[in-house]
Amino acid sequence: MVGNRAQQPIGAPAPPGNALSIWGPLALLWVLWGSTYLGIAVVVGVLPPLLSTGLRLAGGALLLAVGLAIASGPPVLRISRRQLVSCLLLGIGMPGIGLGALSMAERYVPSGIAALVIAAIPLWFVLLRIRSGDRPAALTLIGVAVGLVGLAYLLLPGGTVPRTGSDTDVVLWTAVLLVSSFTWAFASWRSGSMDVPTNSLVGATYQLLFAGVFVTIAGLLLGERLDLSVVNPIVWTAWISLAVASAIGYATYVWLIARAPLSLVGTYAYVNPLIAVILGALVLGEVISRDVIWGLIVVLSGFVLVVRGERATA
Repeated sequence: MVGNRAQQPIGAPAPPGNALSIWGPLALLWVLWGSTYLGIAVVVGVLPPLLSTGLRLAGGALLLAVGLAIASGPPVLRISRRQLVSCLLLGIGMPGIGLGALSMAERYVPSGIAALVIAAIPLWFVLLRIRSGDRPAALTLIGVAVGLVGLAYLLLPGGTVPRTGSDTDVVLWTAVLLVSSFTWAFASWRSGSMDVPTNSLVGATYQLLFAGVFVTIAGLLLGERLDLSVVNPIVWTAWISLAVASAIGYATYVWLIARAPLSLVGTYAYVNPLIAVILGALVLGEVISRDVIWGLIVVLSGFVLVVRGERATA
């Protein structure tokens, strides 16, 4: 539950004895969200990016709501007006802007590279922790710096081959992804001081719902329209898997940011690229250049340092 972190310093280590309960969900997040980049690339190749994203976020919210109602009864979904407002802001700030921007960007930016750009999230987490008066371990700071060097190397001219469009499109949408990664990190940081449902799954349900409505409205305002006649079984499978991943992955993320240091939770942004690059190459034929390989090595080295730094303070 996100609200728990309001009782401890922003980014404080998880309570003693919680190591196994943190690492299991974190590993799930690494794998689950790493595979979504492929699914998004498949879907936006056929369907409008914002409408398809908004509807699958709303679909994920519906899955969570039904599961909660069955397991605990419909009253579990009751929340206060203040909590509703908090969920609205967090839903728009994290999955709304974050996944909406990602779906638009993946029309041009290869899925693996998009995942690497979003690897800037741990940097924002560390900067926000410092802003709040926290002092991350030296290894954490070094790890973030190393990861960003790998990211910068990937974005040098010639390091990225566009899926479609030109190099200018890649640069533009890379910048959009960087901005969206900051809004995600900032909303995550602020969540600890906001009034949210004590049940993290309930909070995730409303946040996904508001995000889905927000992104869907944005798509309609931009003139997007669905043509289901062009959707084949592969796209349907990808869309359904994304809806399920939205429900499970986001619920896991909301649960984690209430219980673990933000910089440790943010390591999903370092691990996801490895999975995304491999799947993008195997399934979509995305080019793995020498720059991508070196960038991955450096980014993952940064991840290892961050994990060691957070373990030292846990």
